[in-house]
Amino acid sequence: MQKTMTRWMEACLNEELPPTTELEEGLRNGVYLAKLGNFFSPKVVSVKKIYDREQTRYKATGLHFRHTDNVIQWLNAMAEIGLPKIFYPETTDIYDRKNMPRCIYCIHALSLYLFKLGLAPQIQDLYGKVDFTEEEISNMRLELEKYGIQMPAFSKIGGILANELSVDEAALHAAVIAINEAIDRQVPADTLMAMKNPNAMLINLDDQLESTYQNTLYKAKQDKMTNAKNRIASENSERERDVYEELLTQAEIQGNINKVNTHAAISKIDLALEGGDALALYEALATPALGLRGLLRENCDWYFKQFLSDRQQKQEAGVTGLLQKEELQLGVDAANRAAQQYQQRLAVVARINSAIRIGDAEKTVAEMMNPDAQLPEVYTFAADLYQRELATLQQQSPEGNLTHPELSVAVEMLSSVALINRALDSGDVNTVWKQLSSPVTGLTNIEDENFQRYIDDLMKLKAQTCAEGNEFITWNDIQSCIDRVNMVVHEEHERILAIGLINEALDEGDTRKTIQALQIPAAKLEGVTPKVAQHYQDTLLRAKREKAQDTQDETAVLWLDEIQEGIHRANKDTEESERFSLGILAINEAVGHGDVSQTLSALRSMDVGLYGVTPECAETYQRELSEFKRRKMVAGGNGSEWVKHWVRGGYHYYHNLRTEEGGWDEPAEFVQNDTQLSREEIQSTISGVTAAYNREQLWLASENLITKLQACCRGYLVRQEFNSRMNFLKKQVPAITCIQSQWRGYKQRRAYQIRLDYLQSQKDQVVKIQSMTRMYQARRRYRDRLQYFRNHINDVIKIQAFIRANKAREDYKTLINAENPPMAVVRKFVHLLDQSDQDFQEELELMKLREEVVTLIRSNQQLENDLNLMDIKIGLLVKNKITLQDVVSHSKKLTKKNKEQLSDMMMLNKQRGGLKALSKEKREKLEAYQHLFYLLQTNPTYLAKLIFQMPQNKSTKFMDSVIFTLYNYASNQREEYLLLRLFQTALQEEIKSKVDQIHEIVTGNPTVIKMVVSFNRGARGQNALRQILAPVVKEIIDDKSLNIKTDPVDIYKSWVNQMESQTGEASKLPYDVTPEQALNHEEVRKRLDISIRNMRTVTDKFLSAIVISVDKIPYGMRFIAKVLKDSLHEKFPDAGEDELLKIVGNLLYYRYMNPAIVAPDAFDIIDLSAGGQLTTDQRRNLGSIAKMLQHAASNKMFMGDNAHLSIINEYLLQSYQKFRRFFQSACEVPELQDKFNIDEYSDLVTLTKPVIYISIGEIINTHTLLLDHQDAIAPEHNDPIHELLDDLGEVPTIESLIGEGSGNVNDPNREMLAKTEVSLTLTNKFDVPGDENAEMDVRTILLNTKRLIVDVIRFQPGETLTEILGTPATSEQEVEHQRAMQKRAIRDAKTPDKMKKSVSVKEDGNLNLQGKKDKIKTGLKKLTELGTVNAKSKYQELINDIAKDIRNQRRYRQRRKAELVKLQQTYSALNSKATFYGEQVDYYKSYIKTCLDNLASKGKVSKKPREMKGKNSKKISLKYTAARLHEKGVLLEIEDLQSNQFKNVIFEISPTEEVGDFEIKAKFMGVQMETFMLHYQDLLQLQYEGVAVMKLFDRAKVNVNLLIFLLNKKFYGK
Repeated sequence: MQKTMTRWMEACLNEELPPTTELEEGLRNGVYLAKLGNFFSPKVVSVKKIYDREQTRYKATGLHFRHTDNVIQWLNAMAEIGLPKIFYPETTDIYDRKNMPRCIYCIHALSLYLFKLGLAPQIQDLYGKVDFTEEEISNMRLELEKYGIQMPAFSKIGGILANELSVDEAALHAAVIAINEAIDRQVPADTLMAMKNPNAMLINLDDQLESTYQNTLYKAKQDKMTNAKNRIASENSERERDVYEELLTQAEIQGNINKVNTHAAISKIDLALEGGDALALYEALATPALGLRGLLRENCDWYFKQFLSDRQQKQEAGVTGLLQKEELQLGVDAANRAAQQYQQRLAVVARINSAIRIGDAEKTVAEMMNPDAQLPEVYTFAADLYQRELATLQQQSPEGNLTHPELSVAVEMLSSVALINRALDSGDVNTVWKQLSSPVTGLTNIEDENFQRYIDDLMKLKAQTCAEGNEFITWNDIQSCIDRVNMVVHEEHERILAIGLINEALDEGDTRKTIQALQIPAAKLEGVTPKVAQHYQDTLLRAKREKAQDTQDETAVLWLDEIQEGIHRANKDTEESERFSLGILAINEAVGHGDVSQTLSALRSMDVGLYGVTPECAETYQRELSEFKRRKMVAGGNGSEWVKHWVRGGYHYYHNLRTEEGGWDEPAEFVQNDTQLSREEIQSTISGVTAAYNREQLWLASENLITKLQACCRGYLVRQEFNSRMNFLKKQVPAITCIQSQWRGYKQRRAYQIRLDYLQSQKDQVVKIQSMTRMYQARRRYRDRLQYFRNHINDVIKIQAFIRANKAREDYKTLINAENPPMAVVRKFVHLLDQSDQDFQEELELMKLREEVVTLIRSNQQLENDLNLMDIKIGLLVKNKITLQDVVSHSKKLTKKNKEQLSDMMMLNKQRGGLKALSKEKREKLEAYQHLFYLLQTNPTYLAKLIFQMPQNKSTKFMDSVIFTLYNYASNQREEYLLLRLFQTALQEEIKSKVDQIHEIVTGNPTVIKMVVSFNRGARGQNALRQILAPVVKEIIDDKSLNIKTDPVDIYKSWVNQMESQTGEASKLPYDVTPEQALNHEEVRKRLDISIRNMRTVTDKFLSAIVISVDKIPYGMRFIAKVLKDSLHEKFPDAGEDELLKIVGNLLYYRYMNPAIVAPDAFDIIDLSAGGQLTTDQRRNLGSIAKMLQHAASNKMFMGDNAHLSIINEYLLQSYQKFRRFFQSACEVPELQDKFNIDEYSDLVTLTKPVIYISIGEIINTHTLLLDHQDAIAPEHNDPIHELLDDLGEVPTIESLIGEGSGNVNDPNREMLAKTEVSLTLTNKFDVPGDENAEMDVRTILLNTKRLIVDVIRFQPGETLTEILGTPATSEQEVEHQRAMQKRAIRDAKTPDKMKKSVSVKEDGNLNLQGKKDKIKTGLKKLTELGTVNAKSKYQELINDIAKDIRNQRRYRQRRKAELVKLQQTYSALNSKATFYGEQVDYYKSYIKTCLDNLASKGKVSKKPREMKGKNSKKISLKYTAARLHEKGVLLEIEDLQSNQFKNVIFEISPTEEVGDFEIKAKFMGVQMETFMLHYQDLLQLQYEGVAVMKLFDRAKVNVNLLIFLLNKKFYGK
């Protein structure tokens, strides 16, 4: 039965299913059922809706409540196709395996129903064809017997289906039997007639296929009869046989008809394709037997084209045969889509043409960007370009419209042009060239070597276009630019060839070849004249030689511009030479004519270039030149017509006197004319005449200069005479000086004598004037100095402050560093011991914050526990929907447990009774508990021993509930110090008494280690873990591409799945392989190497973050690591350093950090929204990293099963060395006393007393445990704890401590009352000032004496204490002291009770100075007798203690400020966590509301029976005898009662008013014996924990699962 179902499902899903014996378990997650629903109803069940499609979550963590969604989708799919609901199983039948045979029965019914509809193949009867193993048969028999369900005959399913469809069953059976008889006769016509009987309910019969129907049905019937005979032969012949065991059912007949019709229709389709008839193809496709969806007659041509293509592709793939039904449906869908896309494309093209015609550029672009247009990419920024160019093309089109191909080509080219424009604007040269060279652009004649020329010209063209107001250059502009560049480049090549020919001609020296080369059109040389050819040759040749000389290159050639310049220069030389020749000729003619003016004009001609021509010498020039020419003519002339001139550049120019023309070529038989004056001769004549004229004019112009010269001469003579006189006087200087000094001395003495006589006559007046002057000067200097100080008053103040501060610092250094600080120094700083208003405010704020933090911690813990319980309840909800009310009830409780109500629970002071009631008895009880908890808090030995007296599970709970509360979760430094002392003592005790081998610390689960790690991962240590790990963890989580897989088998399977997904074909590789077989594949090794590299990289990041964070690790963790290392070394002295560090690493990394890496969401390392969670890949990545770090920290290599990872062993060794240094650094911490600066006197001098907040239940539990283990934790009878426990007496009840409650043990509010919290102000019974024995206590006397000394030395100075005590105080000092004491009394009156001083301290404050001195003397005498102080040192020891108190007071204030900051941070973090828990509560409430809505919509919300019958209904009670319950398997046994007496025992089960609570009464022989209150939620909890049996009345054992089933069935209708 299951085998047939498995084969059928595999055929439908094309997927291999688990073995038959494992299939039931495999169906529970609903994945295969949902896939089956997708097979026959894809609209209802899409692939994306299937939860956990690859079953990765199921394989990793088992069933999840969301797996039920898959089953529900399968049921919805069956409802969609119309399968009768009589076959449907319940969701829990599958998810909880309550009735799996019903599911299998449903699948069989579904298979036949789908076969009848033609949607699936027929399920095969495998009887006699499949051999089941004995194990498989045994397993199936056990399953069926477990549920006690009789399966119906599966061959009757067709009849059941027909019955469900409301057809007359008798008529149906008669018609089916008649068809079977006609099949046996093998007459096709009779068979067809029998099948046409309306009672047979057969459809889609075709008369033309009657023979095929006959043959197919006959063969099917013969096969069924053969299988039936095989089955009958092997079974009991006496069994009642079913008629349909050998006859075909109505469903089987209809299925075979559909099969024949489908094959015939497919054959018609093939013929239509062969004949090329599209209409015939459509008629064949419309055959009802095929049931093709979406057929449209207007698309028949598209169908024809599509199926021809499909058939051709099938043949090319080597697959023979006709197109199948599924392929036909796919083809129809594809053709419909193609036709629809074509019509949409035509509509869009029409809209585009319309938009172009209107001229709306934005609308045109918008239409072109429509996906239905199927056009290339369009860019909105070039809308105007598209509009302008497409409008031009549209106008050029004959029809006035652009077709889709035309638009595609045009848009493609225009988009490329748009990109070119944008690239030109941004200067992106690469993009411009990419688009230019792209064939999409359609540009021609693109040459790669002209790349830069194109870019430059296009840049210029773009700039020019923008300047003209156009935004874009067009395609034609670009093509024209490219053609222009190509033409220019071609011309340049031709010109280069011409330049080469010119240079060759110059080298040959052939003037004719040179002029021919210069006249080549490609050279484009200007001004080339053939008659100047010779001069071209000479000029260019000289330029070439000069270039070769300048460049030191004999092969240098002339370039185009140099050749052009040479031609211009030669032409210019020709013109200048011709004018020069004519100018010389004109001078000769003018001289010959004798015309002076004409001669002067010719001489001054610029063409001739004569210099020094002076108009005043014109006649002389005429006379001299005429004479010169005459002499030449007298000598006779040769009558030649030619004259040779030497012109600029050293060239000779030949000029004809007759024709007045010239040239550079020497005429044949050239003879120089000897009568013509040459330029040199003319210039020589002019220079001589001009020079003579200039000398004459020079003398005329120099008359004034001569006069000046004469004056200078006369002056020289006068100065010479003056100098002679001065020399004489200089020689007589001594004589002159003597005469002058004598005269001056005489005059001065005479004036002095006159002044002296005057002053002597006015002596009194002179003295008076001098005194007033001196007084004025003194006052002025004073005022100036005073004004200077006033101007610099701020600087003066700073200097004075600096001096005072420097003095104060020196005094404070003396106070701190001096062995015996002087009294004067101590007196300066003794005021620091006073408590200011700020101190009181900070203390009050600190107390308030501590209370709020502790309250919030406990609130969060309670809320976290309730949320964890909520998780369990939701898990139970999935299995038992009836418990939804319990989940809702618990959800309501979640919202009630808020901070305010917890705070209200702590207000015990307001109650009339209870622990804090105003009575002597309650006060003594309160003080006794305060004394007890103070002793437990300050002496860690008791709790350390108590922890190990309890079982481990109870000790852990005791730690979480009592010990952390006792130390206020280490909310300040004192309590952290005491808690760490407890951990230290407990750890040393555990190692000493329980650890025999050093490795037991690692392999076991030490209680103290677990407590330390739990505490430091809480609110205090969470921030440290978050700072260390959050950045790297977040980086790993955010890296979506990271996928670390180190298991070769997982990598292999992932690779195979990827290949199958990409190819669409089943892989030929085996799926199940060993790691060695997987590693034989190169791809697996490659992927493994990549994963290892990635893992090493990210592991290195974690390692770096850890090893540099040693200072971030909480001090408590580091201190316990140090204690652990030292304690182990003490007990195992032979253990090496590496072995000890590995154990330290186990604590610091494996226990403290590793869980936070593996599950960062659970330890608040990262923030996730409510309901959010990490993916499987992310958890695997973090797990792999944690595994690497664990190996590195423990110096453990990969080997054995992990040998493929051995390549990273070297990296592990290197990492271990880093870890080793890290562990060593972590253990280097100061001792507790040095770290916290706390000693035995700290509690005596602190301002406030320690306060704890503890629940009544915790007080009672602690009291009970101490009494139970009193002798173990304190074996000495004189131990103080015995006295404190005697004071407390017996353990009180909850009601007596609270002052309210019913006292009933079963009171449901009792548990809530036990959680009521109370604040205890801890005090020390054995060290309390003011006690009758206090005077005899050295510490108390010392403290009181020091306090009095402080009050005295503040008001009375002195060098030593002895001097102060011996000197009486003045009245002013007494008044000042009295005023200070009054202020102190006023401040103390405002102080809260928890911060008030003892009575004795108040009394001391009322004494005057002398009274305090007397009391000091008395105290000093007692202390001297006890040997505490020494009078010889003048009691310097006490002064030193006071100095130490001053220093400690400062440190205490600093610690208090730091503690305030830390508490504020902790408070903020706890608030954030509370907010997160609130979000979780909201998420759960939303989930529960969804469940309620879903169940309400289906009418399945469970109600109490009385609610369904009305308000006045009575409670329904069930009565069962014990024998009946024993038969049902609910009752297993009753102790001390034989089973034959079970009939006399009656159990009555009645529901109570509270949902989920049942009252069970037991009666024996009609007499009620006992009553038991059963909580349904407790049953579900037991089921969740796997407890199968529980006890009722402490005697009756019942089966938990069957009891839950009974309650569900009887009370909840399930």
